[in-house]
Amino acid sequence: MTLNEKTIKKADIGVVGLAVMGENLAMNLESNGYNVAVFNRSTQKVKDFVEGRAKGKQIIGTYSIKEFIDSLEKPRKLILMIKAGAPIDQFIDGVLPFLEAGDILIDGGNSHFVDTNRRVKALMEKDVLFVGAGISGGEYGALHGPSIMPGGAHQAWEHIAPILNKIAAKVDEDPCCRWIGPEGAGHFVKMVHNGIEYGDMQLISEAYYILRKALGLSLNEISDIFAEWNKGELNSYLIEITSEILAKVDQETKVPLVDLILDSAEQKGTGSWTSQAALELGVATPTITESVYARNISALKEERIVASKSFAEPQGAALSVDKSRFVEMVRRALFASKICSYAQGFALLREASESYGWDLNLGEIAHIWRNGCIIRAQFLDIIKGAFAQNSLANLLMAPYFRKAVVNAEKDWRIVVAESIKAGLAIPGFASAISYFDSYHTERLPANIIQAQRDYFGAHTYQRIDRPGQFHTEWMTAAKEVASKEVGMIKK
Repeated sequence: MTLNEKTIKKADIGVVGLAVMGENLAMNLESNGYNVAVFNRSTQKVKDFVEGRAKGKQIIGTYSIKEFIDSLEKPRKLILMIKAGAPIDQFIDGVLPFLEAGDILIDGGNSHFVDTNRRVKALMEKDVLFVGAGISGGEYGALHGPSIMPGGAHQAWEHIAPILNKIAAKVDEDPCCRWIGPEGAGHFVKMVHNGIEYGDMQLISEAYYILRKALGLSLNEISDIFAEWNKGELNSYLIEITSEILAKVDQETKVPLVDLILDSAEQKGTGSWTSQAALELGVATPTITESVYARNISALKEERIVASKSFAEPQGAALSVDKSRFVEMVRRALFASKICSYAQGFALLREASESYGWDLNLGEIAHIWRNGCIIRAQFLDIIKGAFAQNSLANLLMAPYFRKAVVNAEKDWRIVVAESIKAGLAIPGFASAISYFDSYHTERLPANIIQAQRDYFGAHTYQRIDRPGQFHTEWMTAAKEVASKEVGMIKK
């Protein structure tokens, strides 16, 4: 339909960008009773959408920015579902001349939170309200109900809350949508969601790898194992779909489809942003970061093929436990590793909240991740409760998770050790258990690092027996003389 048709009133909200996510979000909005205007840089996309999939719907196709803005009720509400980065800024520059004070721009893409910080501030000076809304759930979530994480100009919330709450996923009729905080808080939380997602995906892929390579199980057997795991504490969207993936057969070749997929994982940057943010804030996120590195090294396919011919595979000792017992050990190791990955993500959120003054509610963030998003999992209810009841420094210290990790620890160590002996690359599992070991170790070898820094750079160190900063002249007299003599010979 077009704006010129008198039967259509002005739109409640507009969607910019008609790729899969934009189309599905527009359909979601319309199915929830809203009149929706759509615009796309390619006008043919608009025409195809309104004359095809959206035909007969309360969706207005517009073919210029002016027509798009004129089609919207005031205050105008626009959701941008376009590529992050320069395209967002370019659209803002193009639409600003047509906007009025109080109009609302919602960036629903995966924008870097630093860019959102800048845009919120710049547009506030022009009396336009900018919201960075993380939207998770993929194309299915966009259509049927995603998890939504809005943040930015809080004045916009009263206008957009009814709409976003209506289209969001629900848990017992409670929307998986909450106002996150100021500036780029919404996009930061979505970024960390994606970082945890990277960790989850890597850990699940490693569990599959161990079951297949160390135990020699068939894909159907592993599919059944994952389906069984999904009935218990590992219940999650990613476990569920992995079971289905492993059972899928390519119709053309009759070969399991997963065996035909190139083992080179791609990425769009949010995992790397999470690791960069963690480094800047001084938060340890080794499992999330190793998951990014794992994708990087997987992309070196040709190099890996060459290297595989130059190095023999390790000849590990035979497993000393039966297959069914080892499967259960892998399940426990996966759950413990998953807890550590989530602990790292929430530790990053906690530090960002304090450093940026965002006052993030970690329990509510866990709450809105319970449905609609990619990392939705059964134990997010427990995470919500843990943060609601305690001022946790780390998720590992919550009674439920502390007990779960302690119960899994023995099996976890065996799985990691046996996998390494067999030559299996398991950076996710290994980094997770190292994180756990580091976190609960009272005295780490960092004292040696501090001594080294003081030795070569006079960076000073602290002592455990008295306060203050200290520096030592580490060289002995004999070494100092020898060092000078070497210097004279070189001259």
